[in-house]
Amino acid sequence: MGSALRRFCIQCCCFCGDAGDDDDDEKQSLIPHDPLEYLDREVQKRRDQETNLWSDPRDPSHTERDDDRMLYTLLQARGKTRKGSSGYRRLSVDIEAVRDTRREVRDNWKVILENLGFMAEADSLLTVSATASHDRMRNGPAARAMLQRLHSETSIFNSRDTPPNRYLFILDRLIYLDISDDFLAKAKRFYPPRDSEDEEEGRAGLSIDLPLLLARVEAMNGDPHDEEDEEED
Repeated sequence: MGSALRRFCIQCCCFCGDAGDDDDDEKQSLIPHDPLEYLDREVQKRRDQETNLWSDPRDPSHTERDDDRMLYTLLQARGKTRKGSSGYRRLSVDIEAVRDTRREVRDNWKVILENLGFMAEADSLLTVSATASHDRMRNGPAARAMLQRLHSETSIFNSRDTPPNRYLFILDRLIYLDISDDFLAKAKRFYPPRDSEDEEEGRAGLSIDLPLLLARVEAMNGDPHDEEDEEED
């Protein structure tokens, strides 16, 4: 088992070399000292990608949609900020705000699936990896039409913005399982459309000021003394 795992890791690592590295880098071994550590790192990288940047699985840069670009920028900024500082804590709060909004939408879908009897399968039905492709969808046009109906006839997304493309792939599965109509009926019952006043109130509570947030991140990145000033305050 150990030797087989090591051979697998060696094969994976052979593709990790960079043609632009200098001579010193070229002399270094491409095989990590601990293959298990390399595997753990790759698994964690994919897990972080699919957890944080999943609005549009087709977008390899994860910056095509505004909410993905915002989260990507926040994560990059936090990675350059000293842990424990007030700037780090503030960025963490902003990141969690984006994640909470996404989790709430996902939880809405999970509630309906579990109510339809898919308690054990709900999580797998709602999982969309970065390898998702429209070419593999069985019912693309029907899924897109269903997505628009869910967006306009229910409040399952808690927003009037364009719903994430990842839910196209989920609806494609539901159509294949012949439960999409039941899902829509449950969504209308559990999450009916809001009236104008409720909709404005909901948007005010859930919306994130993207320009303000990005401007604040840029200001933090541009001022090296900002973090020290915040600590003194």
